[in-house]
Amino acid sequence: MQVFYATQFVLPLPPGHRFPMAKYALLRDTLAGEPDIRLQQAPPASDGELALVHTPAYIDAIERGTLAPALQREIGFPWSPAMAERARRSVGATIQACRVALAGEGVAANIAGGTHHAYAHKGGGFCVFNDAAVAARLMQAEWARRGPGARARPLQVAIIDLDVHQGNGTASIFRDDPTVFTLSLHGARNFPFRKEPSDCDVELPDGCGDGQYLEALEWALAELERRFEPGLVIYLAGADPHEGDRLGRLKLTDDGMEARDRRVFEWAWQRRVPLAMAMAGGYGHDIATTVRVQRNTFRVALAYWRRWRAVAQSSADDDRRAPP
Repeated sequence: MQVFYATQFVLPLPPGHRFPMAKYALLRDTLAGEPDIRLQQAPPASDGELALVHTPAYIDAIERGTLAPALQREIGFPWSPAMAERARRSVGATIQACRVALAGEGVAANIAGGTHHAYAHKGGGFCVFNDAAVAARLMQAEWARRGPGARARPLQVAIIDLDVHQGNGTASIFRDDPTVFTLSLHGARNFPFRKEPSDCDVELPDGCGDGQYLEALEWALAELERRFEPGLVIYLAGADPHEGDRLGRLKLTDDGMEARDRRVFEWAWQRRVPLAMAMAGGYGHDIATTVRVQRNTFRVALAYWRRWRAVAQSSADDDRRAPP
C-alpha cells in the first residue's frame, strides 16, 4: 500500500504549543516496519493545483509570508518557509493517494492531511490549504481529460469526514457543488463554533461512546448511499474521537475506533469505490496514544488494500488463462 509523507518539514513552533507535530514522524517510523507498506515522500502541490480551490491572493500570501497577522493567528501556526512548504506537500500527499487509489490500487494514504478547516480564502484551526478539496477538484479535472465518456459524467467524490471537529472549510467550498458530497460526524459543542452546512452533518453529544457513534455512522452512510453514488471516497480518519484525546470530548475506545474504520472501508469495498485516506486530527494527552490509534487505522487500511490486490491478481490470472 502506498503511503505518502512530508515528515521532513517540521514547523518551528514556540514552546508549549499544543499542536503535536512529532506525531507524524513517530507514525512514519512505526509504519516503516509494516509489511506491504511503501512509504514515499510527497511532492508539493503547484500553484495551479491549489488554485482549483484557493484564491490566488491567499496562495501568494502563504508563499511569501505576507498574510495579515489576524489571519495567521487563525491558522494557529507562525509563518515560516517550512510551514508553507509543508502545507503544499500535505496537499500533494492527498493528491498522490487519490491518483494511486483511482489507478487500480483501491486504497492509498497520506500521513497528514485532513486539513478541513481551510476555506478558499483563508486557513484556520491548524489548516493552511484544504488537501481533500484540492485533491477532489484535481481528480475530477484529470478524470474529465480521459475522453468523451468520462466528460459525460463528472467524477463524483464523497468526502467522509470523521474528525471530531466539523469540516467547515470543506463544507463551504463545496456548498453548491452537486458532484462532491460532504459528510461529517462531529462533536456538536466542539470547534468550530460557527459551523458550515455539509451535505450530511451528524452532531454528537459530549461523552458519546462506541455504540451511539457507530449507530450514527451507519445512518450517515445509509444517507450517503441514498443520495449519492461516488466514484472516489476521501476519508478523513481523525484520531480525535478517541477517549484519550484532550480536544475531542467523545469517548470512543480502541475497539470503537477500529469498528469505525472498518465500517468506512467495508462500505467503500462493497461498492468497489477507491478510497484515499488522510490522518486528520489527533491530540492525545499522551502522544503515543494518538500514534497507536492512527497506526491501527493504517492497519485496517492495509487489510482492505490487500483485498483489492487479491482481486486484481485474480483478474490478471484469469486473463493469462484465457484462450487466445
